[in-house]
Amino acid sequence: MEIALIILVFIALLLWVIWQPFFQQDSTQQEADKVANMQKGVREQTNIDLYHEHKAEIEKDFNNGGIDEENYQYLLAELDNSLLQDIDSANQSSNPMLSVKPNSIKPFGLVWPILLSLFIIIFSSVLYLKQGTLKNLMATPVASQESQQPMSVKQQEQAREQKMFDYINDMQKYLVEKPDDGEAWYNLGKVYVSAGEFDLAIAAFKQVIRIEGEHADLLGAIAQASYYKNNQQINAQVQSLIDKALSLDINDPSTNILLGMHNFISQEYQQAIGYWQRIIDTKRQGVNIEALQEAVNEAKARLNIPSISEKSTEPTSTAVIDDPQLTLSVSLSAEIADKLAQGEDKVVFVYAIPTNGKRMPLAAIKLMASDLPKVITLNNSQAMSPQNNLSSVDRVHIFAIVSKQGGAGIKAGDFKGKIDNVAVNNKETISLVISNIVE
Repeated sequence: MEIALIILVFIALLLWVIWQPFFQQDSTQQEADKVANMQKGVREQTNIDLYHEHKAEIEKDFNNGGIDEENYQYLLAELDNSLLQDIDSANQSSNPMLSVKPNSIKPFGLVWPILLSLFIIIFSSVLYLKQGTLKNLMATPVASQESQQPMSVKQQEQAREQKMFDYINDMQKYLVEKPDDGEAWYNLGKVYVSAGEFDLAIAAFKQVIRIEGEHADLLGAIAQASYYKNNQQINAQVQSLIDKALSLDINDPSTNILLGMHNFISQEYQQAIGYWQRIIDTKRQGVNIEALQEAVNEAKARLNIPSISEKSTEPTSTAVIDDPQLTLSVSLSAEIADKLAQGEDKVVFVYAIPTNGKRMPLAAIKLMASDLPKVITLNNSQAMSPQNNLSSVDRVHIFAIVSKQGGAGIKAGDFKGKIDNVAVNNKETISLVISNIVE
């Protein structure tokens, strides 16, 4: 009921505002007509008085013999014509608006207030029918906010990806206009790496070298992108970039982070700690020291070395019960087992990567081919950093690689098993068979 009263008052006020100028216009017109009529009467009376005065003078001259009969009649005729012309001129000039038809503007003046009035009444009626009461009207925005559900991990990941692509588009447009902005090219290259566009990232970093010259951090950035492009394998090209970067700056963060990550994946934890600790000790500006320290602590936990921040006696490798636990039954196909039986024992890497194209493992474990078949578990304790673990995604691709040369990554001649698009909250044991040869 209260919203109905508010709407009625609202309608009444608006109608008054709309129609008031219209009625005021009619009143003003009436006053103007009265004034015009009065002016007209005064002018007519003045003209008549002047007529009689002039006529009396003509008659006086005629009686005194000042003019003859013929001129007397001519002057009277001219005086009569002059009176008629003065009266007609007074009728036209007494009110300029009389030259316009009185009703010529009224249809337009009447149409627009009627249309506005109809719009206000219809709009108010629809608003009332839609909202119902003042309580509902006031509660609607709150209800809509309360109905919003928190974003899922997948939705958050999609939002981050969309934000990343928007940033890439904006930077590309910017660099068309300013192609010599080295910082912009460097930032774009880092985003390309995060998006899995390694060739574009390398091209962006080379643009920075073109502008600023060859520096260790730029060579290290190209080495990182090339490493990911090469399925996390350090080949001759990547090694050449690493050597050149370290020759320019032994403490270059990009290069040392890459080497630490590569050794961590290969379960060479002591070497990984050495590379990461080198960066921490130099305290370079712009480096996330806290994240590196956590990575060092994780590597130390794998070696059963107490970490700096360790404050409890519980093993750091123990996974939280609520964290993802992917149970895998890893085995070799009969054909692959026969081939491996003829040579030396091989290293097996089992790891999970996100489904969004990024190559960094979220969990990894190292086995020997002679250990298979074996049931293993992938969890957050096997992550390279707390920020990039199984809990950070919804689904993963799982790989099992028998390495021909013993290094991490996928290379020609390796044996591979793969399962795509696995939910991280899967509770069943997943069978992962190594059955393919990498071409």
